[in-house]
Amino acid sequence: MRLLAALLVSALSLAAAPADAEGIEVDLELVLLVDVSRSMSPRELEIQRRGYAAALDSDAVFAAVQSGALQRVAITYVEWAGSQEVVIDWRLIETRADLAGFAAELENRFDPSLRRTSISEALVFGARMIEANAYRGLRRVIDISGDGPNNQGRPVTEARDAVLAQGIAINGLPLMTRDGIGSQWHLDGLDLYYESCVIGGPGAFVIPVLDWGDFTDAVRRKLVLEMVGQPAPAKVLPAQYTPHDPQDCMVGEKMWQERRRYWDEP
Repeated sequence: MRLLAALLVSALSLAAAPADAEGIEVDLELVLLVDVSRSMSPRELEIQRRGYAAALDSDAVFAAVQSGALQRVAITYVEWAGSQEVVIDWRLIETRADLAGFAAELENRFDPSLRRTSISEALVFGARMIEANAYRGLRRVIDISGDGPNNQGRPVTEARDAVLAQGIAINGLPLMTRDGIGSQWHLDGLDLYYESCVIGGPGAFVIPVLDWGDFTDAVRRKLVLEMVGQPAPAKVLPAQYTPHDPQDCMVGEKMWQERRRYWDEP
């Protein structure tokens, strides 16, 4: 009898294994990749954390969560520069309380900024997080913000194409404020760079932030669009003179080399 019971338990365990392996089904798996490179001032870092917290803990975002077929999404929040740090690992979001808890945790601490800007390695890191998590999304999206072009790691288009090949869409939130210590690294037409070199996949979009006062609203709009699966038309700024072509996907690496030569000169 004991042997029979043991065999029955084993058989039930094996039968359950495929369902577990498939993961928890959600409407959306969303990686929030947030720039904390050295070009960001402490004030800007705080605006970002508080802006994401306020946007997540809003009626509009909760309504977007409820608009899906399953009414649940999985989200993770990662800060990146030349490297990446997972601030909040994957969380299942189904209720307003889930959103409030995620937002509150974001406001618990503010970390110092990191060095360099590797959009490419951040994208690859985000894709790995999606592939390794416990969820199975009807859609899979990486959402990346940044105040400058890629200047470290593999070429950004190589990383973008590898991510898109995995069926993961990429949306962008270029920060074009000209504020802070990173203004010397500013790229006119950063939104065009994101359109040409960073984003991709079904419904991919760019929402530029031109003033820090608009940051929370931009994040809220972006999250709602991602959760309901509706693309937003990218805002293209009027053409302006710039010594760097924002549609050159190696422009960040070129700018970095220019500045290195400047500092190395006697």
